[in-house]
Amino acid sequence: MTFDELLAEGSAVPVEGWDFSWFDGRATEERPPWRYSGLLAGQMAAASSSLDLHTGGGEVLAGVAAMPPRAVALEAWQPNLPVARRNLGPRGVAVVGGAHTGLPFRAEAFDLVTTRHPTVVPWAEVARVLVPGGRYLAQHVGIGSNRELYEFLMGPQRHDPRPNPERIAAEAGAAGLVVDEAREAWIRLEFFDVAAVVHFLRKVVWTVPDFTVERYRDRLAALHERIGAEGRFVAHASRVLVRAHRP
Repeated sequence: MTFDELLAEGSAVPVEGWDFSWFDGRATEERPPWRYSGLLAGQMAAASSSLDLHTGGGEVLAGVAAMPPRAVALEAWQPNLPVARRNLGPRGVAVVGGAHTGLPFRAEAFDLVTTRHPTVVPWAEVARVLVPGGRYLAQHVGIGSNRELYEFLMGPQRHDPRPNPERIAAEAGAAGLVVDEAREAWIRLEFFDVAAVVHFLRKVVWTVPDFTVERYRDRLAALHERIGAEGRFVAHASRVLVRAHRP
């Protein structure tokens, strides 16, 4: 395919939900060693009430075998809501739309809060909605993730120099939570054509916040040439397993 055809293909793929099956054969992402989905299933089976933040299309949560008697999922991006309700409604999960800056739930409403790849964590709100002794389980995306990709397009960027686990533990602690574990793994991503890069940047919008094909066409052309010469573009991302509780 030509460069323009690849750009058009990557621009046309729907971005709703968190189904990444389109990338099969076009990009790969290594998985962290702790298997978050298994940890989530264990925590959900032991909970009586749960809240999943940034649920996306509910794909990860829908894979849990046993739901608590009361399970809620929150999603801020409107196009994801019908996808999440389709995936989670049959499982008895109530899907709520709304921002994460002020959680629309009463204090001490849940004994488990979970999230996978949140864009922002409202730590004070998490502490507020957890019961005393309630638990937080999450897999965060650390600062510096995909740095090779976003700096290829945007040039050098500043970021928080603290190690990701240290920064996360400090933010959670400031909200009154006790961090039991904050463990980091760096994983490898490979992109095999520029269409995969375009779709990834449209879907994972915080990687290059002002991304459009038109704005970055010249850099995408350079990236296309590099993939043609090397067979792939390699980047690395931080994943941080976080376990915490409210005292």
